[in-house]
Amino acid sequence: MTMRFLAPFAVLALASCAPVPATTAKPPAAVVYDKGMVSAADPRAAEAGAEILRAGGSATDAAIATMLALTVVEPQSSGIGGGGFYVSTNAKGQVETIDGREMAPSAAHPKWFFKDGVLLKFQEAVPGGTSVGVPGNIALAAKAHAAHGRLPWAQVFAPAMRLARDGFVITPRLHEMLEDSARTAAFSTEGRALFFGTDGKPLAIGTLIRNPALADTLDRVAREGSKAFYTGANAAAIAVKVAFAPHNPAPLTEADVNAYVAKDRAPVCGSYRGYRVCSMGPPSSGATTVLATLIQLERFDLKALGKDNPGAWHLIAESQRLAYADRARFAADADFVPVPVTGMIDVRYLAGRSALIDPGKSIAKASAGIPPGAEKLSFADSPLQPEYGTSHFSVIDRAGNAVSYTSTIESSFGSGIVVGGYFLNNELTDFDMNPEIDGRMVANRVEGGKRPRSSMSPTLVFSPDGRLRLVVGAAGGVTIPAQVIRAIIGVIDWDLSAQEALGLPVIFAPATEIIFVERGTFLETMIPALNALGHAQVIARALPLKANAIELRGSQPWGGADPRSEGKAVSE
Repeated sequence: MTMRFLAPFAVLALASCAPVPATTAKPPAAVVYDKGMVSAADPRAAEAGAEILRAGGSATDAAIATMLALTVVEPQSSGIGGGGFYVSTNAKGQVETIDGREMAPSAAHPKWFFKDGVLLKFQEAVPGGTSVGVPGNIALAAKAHAAHGRLPWAQVFAPAMRLARDGFVITPRLHEMLEDSARTAAFSTEGRALFFGTDGKPLAIGTLIRNPALADTLDRVAREGSKAFYTGANAAAIAVKVAFAPHNPAPLTEADVNAYVAKDRAPVCGSYRGYRVCSMGPPSSGATTVLATLIQLERFDLKALGKDNPGAWHLIAESQRLAYADRARFAADADFVPVPVTGMIDVRYLAGRSALIDPGKSIAKASAGIPPGAEKLSFADSPLQPEYGTSHFSVIDRAGNAVSYTSTIESSFGSGIVVGGYFLNNELTDFDMNPEIDGRMVANRVEGGKRPRSSMSPTLVFSPDGRLRLVVGAAGGVTIPAQVIRAIIGVIDWDLSAQEALGLPVIFAPATEIIFVERGTFLETMIPALNALGHAQVIARALPLKANAIELRGSQPWGGADPRSEGKAVSE
């Protein structure tokens, strides 16, 4: 996925944390499924998770195995050098979330991305040390496994270790990313040695790649536990590589790595047409953006309008614009700034926001509102920034447990720094690089120990009878909430299968006067109709889309994988 479609623009923000009661029936008695399933962006990673399910592993075991395998086969997108968000449920519908988001070094400060008093451009800030946050995925995995693992910790590492040691082939998608992001992928000697020939060009599609350094790293963590990642040689190597990076060296220390902790967070849940929708709270903006958009749309009959009606997509775009405006103003790490999560998805507040939506005319300017709890907050709006090095995977097991997990290293190949065979993230560029706009501080400014705002939206949807209906999430930076919204509307309003819903085109409408539609789809043919509704700037672009889902029909799981990707759903 490229970053080109957002290059002329700037970022937004969001967050969420406190649980919100939903108007649903009591959870059903424990449900068991006929089989377990994994849907991931790479079939080899999906198979790794399915292998663990066949061995008797839980959904959590399989999710960890999938994340580890993606470190090997999808190095441009996610892995142990980055972080993630984990949303899980058991057969009775109890939801838990874990925050494994990367953390800024203790020395970080609001002017972190300034050099000689001048703000770095995004493209210059990405490669090297300044963009690196302390990785969180291994700590997240250890915390989740301690609570919900069924197999031994070391066993879930076996598929990824095998892929790293025995080898995997370069797929068309990986090859495309190596070409598009060669500067970052080849930033370090290790990255060049792994994926590039002596002529400096990416190795050909089908080339077998072995990564013994990564196999050794995984083996140590498998044998010794997460401490092998956050202390000792690996922690020291992260600190040294960041501090002495040839471009943008930064003072991330071994003590910063030692101090990382994955955190239990309260899930953020709300109701849409009687369905309970649960996702990730701060520092994610996923739950509040998804829920606000959906709740604002409840008064409109999207089912009657149908997916082929420009009026339906106009309503979705208008609701997104309002939700993204609140995201831009208020979303951040709630451990550092007050985030009015409950107010941002309050049904009375959103009824007022929904009243701004006119089926026959576009809102001239979508501005942030004042949700309950935000009356005394005075933040500047964040701009839009790209963040595309991400992967989502959905997992269920036979016992009725499910995991929705989104993992990221931020941009393609992250910072370009390689440690122990894996790429380190550039997650700190998810902060607002400029801490102050028009004399006001932004909520998502850089601070030591803070976690940057994220768009990742791992989501669970429960039917009105309390049964799990959909496990869904996406990759693609700020388009992630829009992709998840599209999938939920496709399943609930338009009676589509998860696979069909993921195949729907995407309309992405941030809080600007510009909206984007997916190039080459029926949405592009609707541009004149959208223009007639007052959307003066509708741009068709090749959006960075990649989603995965599993839907439940009774005791039967049905997998969905984005047709734009190499993804696949694999049964145990």
